[in-house]
Amino acid sequence: MKSVLDLSAYLVLDPELCAEFGMVETARAAAAGGVRTVQLRHKTATTEELIQIGRVLHDVLDPVGARLVVNDDVAAAVALGADALHVGQGDMCPKKARSAIGPNMVLGLSVECEAHMRAVDPTVVDYVGISPVFATGTKPDHAAPVGMDGLARLVALSPVPAVGIGGLTVSHAAEVLAAGAAGLAVVSAICGQPDPEQAARDLVQAVREAQA
Repeated sequence: MKSVLDLSAYLVLDPELCAEFGMVETARAAAAGGVRTVQLRHKTATTEELIQIGRVLHDVLDPVGARLVVNDDVAAAVALGADALHVGQGDMCPKKARSAIGPNMVLGLSVECEAHMRAVDPTVVDYVGISPVFATGTKPDHAAPVGMDGLARLVALSPVPAVGIGGLTVSHAAEVLAAGAAGLAVVSAICGQPDPEQAARDLVQAVREAQA
């Protein structure tokens, strides 16, 4: 049976920003703070390295019911039995990814513009990440920022739940949800913070207040 992801407060791990505590300990802290979806994104790691990290992340996340998403690497996602795979526009096409992961793994797709959104097939893709909302240093090759107005426009076109990502912090939670998104994905709002557990708790609380 396909996992259900809580997209409201979604952590994307970054190995450089997480360097002080490490990705595993950052994920552990974020989960303790209430985050229930964590994406393993490590662009320079090999498939085997991702699998090794992912196994430890599973051990950390499973006890609290948090879900593991693997970015880009289909083989690692399948080997780990990850809850989800997330692919970008320049990675494997969604239909091929779906064929590789089977029907029960959640599939996320990055979208950057209306053309991308209009091509989303809801029978293949389960959710989209709209990026970037704002400019961000964690992905220097990103497309032009869409801003909150662009986020709302793209969310309105989406046939599946959407999360905003790119330069977002706890202060943006209410705006992102008001734009119609299911939640916000963050990197530096938790990774690299002095107290990632408290940062996660603050984010989750802001989302809950915006949902109320």
